Amino acid sequence: MNDMTVGAIVYSTKGRDKDSYYAVIEVVSADYVKIADGKYRTIEKPKLKKVKHLKWNGAMLDGIHAKLASGKQIFDAELTSALRQWKESNQG
Repeated sequence: MNDMTVGAIVYSTKGRDKDSYYAVIEVVSADYVKIADGKYRTIEKPKLKKVKHLKWNGAMLDGIHAKLASGKQIFDAELTSALRQWKESNQG
């Protein structure tokens, strides 16, 4: 999991947000990342989460990754829409 990067889609396995999908907004350290979904966890107030409490299968939100990597601003609605589209296409 050390290669987790911004824009990665992660699944929470522990905590109050268990069984939910989020996008990585910021990599804080090797052990912590900040996650958001745009609806319950906004980009303005992302959740600081331990990497060991997240499951990552290698999926990425490419548009979100490109914007975050280049320093451009993303919006909550944009993030929510991207996560919803990914869920619909991958979970049927």
